[in-house]
Amino acid sequence: MSSKTPRYLQEAAALFEAAASRVREVEKVSVVAHIKPDADAIGSACALTAGLRKLGKDAQAYIGQPLPHSANMRTIPGVEDIRYGEPLPEDGLVITVDCASADRTGAHMSTILKDPSRVVVIDHHNTNPGFGGLNMIVESESTTVMVRELLGYLGVELDPDIAYALYAGLITDTGSFRWGTPRMHELAAELMEYGLNTRQIALDLMDTMGPVDLQLMGAVLAKTQIVPANGLSVAVLTIPSGIHSRMSQTAVEAIIDYARALEGTDVGVVLKEQSPKSWALSLRSTVVDVSAVAQRLGGGGHKAAAGYSASGHRNEVIRDLLSALPQRDASDE
Repeated sequence: MSSKTPRYLQEAAALFEAAASRVREVEKVSVVAHIKPDADAIGSACALTAGLRKLGKDAQAYIGQPLPHSANMRTIPGVEDIRYGEPLPEDGLVITVDCASADRTGAHMSTILKDPSRVVVIDHHNTNPGFGGLNMIVESESTTVMVRELLGYLGVELDPDIAYALYAGLITDTGSFRWGTPRMHELAAELMEYGLNTRQIALDLMDTMGPVDLQLMGAVLAKTQIVPANGLSVAVLTIPSGIHSRMSQTAVEAIIDYARALEGTDVGVVLKEQSPKSWALSLRSTVVDVSAVAQRLGGGGHKAAAGYSASGHRNEVIRDLLSALPQRDASDE
């Protein structure tokens, strides 16, 4: 196994050096992942926390919500040690991972915004406004890529548990390596040196569903709508709260993937009803910069994958979204 310091993100070397310097100066570090966490958030938090503990730091992972992670995250090493809904310590460094904006830290937002000077932001969402004293916002396949780079600057030797957590974020945020740069394969190859059962990881995180999931997915997919807007073809899928509450996160992510891949459409939209008139929207496209669309509506993300929250009747939410879409350039035809 290679023990060399990786340089997956050489263009941001100065930022990583600065973050490593901040970490070396402190004894206590609170790692904060975003609410409603996905595998990249949890993988980043668990890998970074484990790595910092190897350095002798008093490190603990937090998520600012009372509810636990979804069941498909249960195999990520360190996940059971995350503290949900507990207040952050008043002292020490705070590192947020995969939090595209301050509100994504949930209950910890007020503490974080009270003293940004002790906050380091690690994130790969290009819409992140930067809410810390040090903001590491770097274009990469996943936040776990950035965590791997930081651990390298800190001289932390990986182990199978850290490698698993890093791989979890990498495989899910790249859609099983369907989008990204050669860097994702280079990192995957390094992590596989630690004996990961990559087939089982994929099954646990993304592929395992029960009969009820399949039935609920069928009910959602059967009501797919194709809507024209500004020269674009938009696929709209809706998951009502009654179905959403019974569906696993794996099934929800599968529906989002269907929205991305539907032939003949330019934009895929999944509306997830959280409660009456309260929605979380996921946008996917290879034609439109959906991060810009989401940002106009109060959210953010990546060019090909973004999201935001909205309130109102379903038709109103869809109308507002369609109005925010850009006009398709005739030259793209």
